[in-house]
Amino acid sequence: MSKAVMLDKQFKKTSEIELPERYEQINEHNLYLYVKSYLASVRANSADAKNRSQVSGGGKKPWRQKGGGRARAGSITSPIFVGGGVSHGPSNNRNYNLKINKKQKRLALEYALKQKAEESKLYVIESIGIDSGKTKEAYGIFKSLNERSVLFVSQISNESTFLAFRNLKNCYLVDANELNAYLVAAFNSVVIEKAVFDEIIQSRK
Repeated sequence: MSKAVMLDKQFKKTSEIELPERYEQINEHNLYLYVKSYLASVRANSADAKNRSQVSGGGKKPWRQKGGGRARAGSITSPIFVGGGVSHGPSNNRNYNLKINKKQKRLALEYALKQKAEESKLYVIESIGIDSGKTKEAYGIFKSLNERSVLFVSQISNESTFLAFRNLKNCYLVDANELNAYLVAAFNSVVIEKAVFDEIIQSRK
């Protein structure tokens, strides 16, 4: 059974919390679908090439149809001319978004949390708040965990906590409403407030 690690105020391990048995039955394909959908939604889609109807010029026939010894041509905007349009080029009106339903999103998040728990990289703590707003305190928390990268999940009640974590490298603080399976999978470990953790666990009871 997968277990989350419970931490005290000094971010030291105190006990373990078992994840519900249903987490063991989740198919990993849900996480694959969500990550694919997430990455597609943030795709820039900025590549764009002009076709022959979009480039300037081409109002006049370059040369007469017959008698010149050259192949017939109707416009210099043709792709065969330098400066002409591009054949089958990229267009920025393409929609890359992939739909995924609410159930799959929830299952993807639960599976991602289960993965972290199996690796002993899912930590639960009562509160992550830093009233002083000092980055030094946030860095101390990050260093005490001794992890390569950490995602902190909190019900952010004041701006000072956000400011404390804002400039830290390999460390990211998100509000509970912003938590998703991609973020959980992308970071080496996850530290989540108890209230947020309980809400996720109890969401399907």
